[in-house]
Amino acid sequence: MNRKKQIIYPKYQEMMEQMGENIKLARKRRKLTTVQLAERADIARSTLYLIEQGNAGVAIGAYFNVLRALGLQEDFLKLAADDVFGRKLQDLELL
Repeated sequence: MNRKKQIIYPKYQEMMEQMGENIKLARKRRKLTTVQLAERADIARSTLYLIEQGNAGVAIGAYFNVLRALGLQEDFLKLAADDVFGRKLQDLELL
């Protein structure tokens, strides 16, 4: 199967990098090594490195497993939870 490379614009790549940095800081606050967290998340240490760099090519499931291993799995539910624009579009259809 031929996978299409994900293209992230520079403006949004900075957001990915910030998310990776947030994950790295959460790991450090818990005094976990990359090896420990990778084992707990059941991913390769190299994959954790890519996640902490904000790499968009890593599967979303790997991101979730890292958040779960850090006890931050509920943060995953915050993704797209506050869809202000979508609700405005929906409200316009009600008129």
